[in-house]
Amino acid sequence: MRSRDGNYNLTLRLCSVILLSSLALNASEYFISYRYVVKNAIIFNESLDISHAMKSCKGKPQNKLILENTSDGNLNKLISQNQEEFLEYIHKLGLHIEHKEQTTNLQNTSTTILTLKTTCFKVDINDNFATIAPLK
Repeated sequence: MRSRDGNYNLTLRLCSVILLSSLALNASEYFISYRYVVKNAIIFNESLDISHAMKSCKGKPQNKLILENTSDGNLNKLISQNQEEFLEYIHKLGLHIEHKEQTTNLQNTSTTILTLKTTCFKVDINDNFATIAPLK
């Protein structure tokens, strides 16, 4: 459809705004946290918690991760199928590191804890791929 001055520009802008807003409505929001504990150079515990956000989160998506989707739209299955890639991604986002060393009776013990604080992620899962981005 042409505008009064004969340009298609306005119609194109409106269509792109409607398309982008409909894509944003499809995305779901999830809270994801991660904790990794190493005691005396042995993996002691690792936990990845994922839960659906009850209220919408505020912020803009940052640093997207795109994963191939072979699951039925379940985020837990998707992440477990791409676990190494996802863990590398959240390590790049920045983890809090806590390290303690203690010597008792000439016995050294050390504990290192890596933590990703609970962060809201915007997740858009399509037929072929999934886009995951933290909100900041």
